[in-house]
Amino acid sequence: MTHLFTYGSLMCADIMHRVTGCQAQSTEAVLTNFHRSKIFGEDYPGIVPRPGSTVEGVLYLSLSEEALRRLDIFEGELYERREVEVVSKEHGRCLAMTYVIKPMYRDRLSNEEWSYSHFLAAGKARFERTYLGFERSDCGGKK
Repeated sequence: MTHLFTYGSLMCADIMHRVTGCQAQSTEAVLTNFHRSKIFGEDYPGIVPRPGSTVEGVLYLSLSEEALRRLDIFEGELYERREVEVVSKEHGRCLAMTYVIKPMYRDRLSNEEWSYSHFLAAGKARFERTYLGFERSDCGGKK
């Protein structure tokens, strides 16, 4: 079983459940030395390594291989799954997987920070309309 650090749309438990097909225990966590930015023309973000930066997100605990397979398909070609160290109040430092923008796609990132509160207020409904059905098409990918 693998932990997963999420920092964008998958921070929403309902979206995570639809993608993975499971209800996973979660807690708030922080990833250091990474930076989160908006992706041009999208409601979801990407992260890249950046010393001194931090990203707040949600850590999902003990995901199955099937959940990870579905997540890999959902995340698509833009991201690569990578092991990182995160910190949570409940679990301290722990290893987790996360999805990082591949170097060849970093030009798709804007210089603007991505905001979870703005996503909830203005982007989540559009995101769900745009990518609705991914869970019914064997996780056919959002990109």
